[in-house]
Amino acid sequence: MPLRLLIADDHPIVRDGLRAALGGEPDLEIVGEAADGEEAVRLAGQLAPDIVLMDLRMPGLDGVGAIRRLSGTGPRVLVLTTFDTDVLPALEAGASGYLLKDAPPEELIRAVRAVHRGETVLAPAVAGRLAEHLRRPARGRLSKRELEVLRLVAGGATNKEAAAGLFISEASVKTHLLHVYAKLDVRDRASAVAEAYRRGLLG
Repeated sequence: MPLRLLIADDHPIVRDGLRAALGGEPDLEIVGEAADGEEAVRLAGQLAPDIVLMDLRMPGLDGVGAIRRLSGTGPRVLVLTTFDTDVLPALEAGASGYLLKDAPPEELIRAVRAVHRGETVLAPAVAGRLAEHLRRPARGRLSKRELEVLRLVAGGATNKEAAAGLFISEASVKTHLLHVYAKLDVRDRASAVAEAYRRGLLG
């Protein structure tokens, strides 16, 4: 049985190009095309594709919104877009892969097959941007959750106790603390608490 593909892109010329690039593969079958996110969600429900090739910048419901709607409904989503700046929202919404539109056809075909096997596929430029984001969390104001974790830590709570108090995992507490350290430009818990008091973040 060939893999069933649904193309979602608001530019007809892009959809034609994808159909030409993928249509000659014996194990791939394009079962439908959508011009926006709403149509992509509707057609995915009707046509039951294995994979949706999803653009992100579309009118009405955008690609990230459509990915959220499709998450857990059956098809895997491979993002195919011009921009490498939306990778984190797309992956958080449930995308299985993220390629740029300048990828050669053979790379796209490999990615489609890999996503169907359950693998996560990222374009090299996208992987680099994601790694940079993870290495250097954005400095600035602490999020509400980060402040909640920091208040508990300032009160003497361990990571395990903070996790239990906030009903999140201990790993999530550690991640929030790493972001706090980066934003406050400190290296440990004690320094984070001291800096937070200095800045007036903890009353």
